[in-house]
Amino acid sequence: MATMQGTSLFTTVLTYDDTSQAEDEESSLPHLDGFQSKLPPGILPHGLPQVKEVQPALTSLENAPPKQEPAKQVRELSEEEKQMTILTEEFQRFLDRAGRLMERAVSESVDIYTDYTGVADGDEAGDEKSGLRLSLNRCFYDDRWSRNRCLTSLDWSPQYPELLVASYHNNEDSPNDPDGVCLIWNTKFKKTTPEYIFHCQSPVLAATFARFHPNLVLGGTYSGQIVLWDNRVQKRTPIQRTPLSTSAHTHPVYCLSVVGTQNAHNLISVSTDGRLCSWSLDMLSQPQETLELQHKQGKPIAVTCLAFPHGDVNNFIVGSEEGSVYTACRHGSKAGVTETYEGHQGPVTGISAHSVQGAIDFSHLFLTSSFDWTVKLWSVKENRPLYSFEDNGDYVYDVAWSPVHPALFATVDGTGRLDLWDLNQDTEVPTASALVEGAPALNRVSWTPSGLHVTVGDDMGKIWVYDVGEQLSQPRIDDWSKFVYTLQELKNNQADEEIDKLNLSSSGPSSLGNLASLSPNPLR
Repeated sequence: MATMQGTSLFTTVLTYDDTSQAEDEESSLPHLDGFQSKLPPGILPHGLPQVKEVQPALTSLENAPPKQEPAKQVRELSEEEKQMTILTEEFQRFLDRAGRLMERAVSESVDIYTDYTGVADGDEAGDEKSGLRLSLNRCFYDDRWSRNRCLTSLDWSPQYPELLVASYHNNEDSPNDPDGVCLIWNTKFKKTTPEYIFHCQSPVLAATFARFHPNLVLGGTYSGQIVLWDNRVQKRTPIQRTPLSTSAHTHPVYCLSVVGTQNAHNLISVSTDGRLCSWSLDMLSQPQETLELQHKQGKPIAVTCLAFPHGDVNNFIVGSEEGSVYTACRHGSKAGVTETYEGHQGPVTGISAHSVQGAIDFSHLFLTSSFDWTVKLWSVKENRPLYSFEDNGDYVYDVAWSPVHPALFATVDGTGRLDLWDLNQDTEVPTASALVEGAPALNRVSWTPSGLHVTVGDDMGKIWVYDVGEQLSQPRIDDWSKFVYTLQELKNNQADEEIDKLNLSSSGPSSLGNLASLSPNPLR
């Protein structure tokens, strides 16, 4: 037997003693005659040797089984090392993010039985659903941080429309807890805990997202300080705060608003001391500008609410404790109060400027709510209300225009009632209403940026989110032109009422006496 060894994994070997495969291959070929039919063993009929592959020889060391390395023992950390790891900022950041993700995943639930054809629901169910205009979606409440705390403000994130920041007053039942709390809730996931928890040592009366800084939240406090929180920092207390000095606010700050553009914006704050301050978010040590808001008699205006007309950074509207409404401007030769609007008989609790964009400009309109049980519709062009909505039987705490529908707004009152008014449908009674469970006093109302949900907060620390039916929340093409006719009709009705009042007053006491003499007197 002749062999050839090589250095490759398989060595090519020529063999002549194995004739079985050759015979098989030879039998499969056609019959060969002559000397080709009598070839030596191992030679195929075409004259080439048969090739086989065999494994190379191995040494005893190579044949030996591989040695198993002993398993590495994991060293148990000491208590001190564990504490040091837990306290590192990197571990805290990981734990915070991982916990938030796990909460979202655990809280999610998916309805696998949804039928998009609508056949399973039936026609009757579809009609009933389409008629439902206002329905409770969910409730946000934290037993640790929002229980027994009066909700003071609501604001939506411009960058993340699902994030809602809510500020809360102190909890008198827990004197050891921080007086002020600010919670960020997520409406996108079904988790029942807040995304972020912030607090400070003074009740928070107003909170807002810093419009051009998605990580920053601003708060106005009862002490007069402006505080700044950052969700990138692993602590719940403010990272900046304004000083308590006479150059800024020394009274409660109920109003905050960030106005301007990406490259030029300011934080505007107004206190009940009548002082308006303009701040740069880069430096809260002192205000950039201050403006004293005063009556014509020189008395400071106790401001309770603030609104800027859409797209305006100079002119603004404020409501006061004495019931008057004022327009004012920040800059120019007429800086300060420019116009007074009389109409309410009690403190003004809320102001909402019309901000819906469309073919017709309604930015001159604004709404006010008051303790006098009324909501009034105004135009900055006229110092008397265009209309007074008097359907409520308690304090009306807040009012808010829809962000998408030109004639739709929401109000909340002290009896736990949420009302939606579509002025194109009716001006005498609300188009849709809902009574919150337990009938708590509802302090604040706010629309989601899409206009499909309305959110209300009560005096016990709960936030209620309601779905608004599309047939009510989404405007039709003709709603803008309809609203023009509605406003004109309201003005005509107001003019008729004034004429009736004048006729009644011109009749005088003698006319009233004549009417009385005509009436029967049972004692005569």
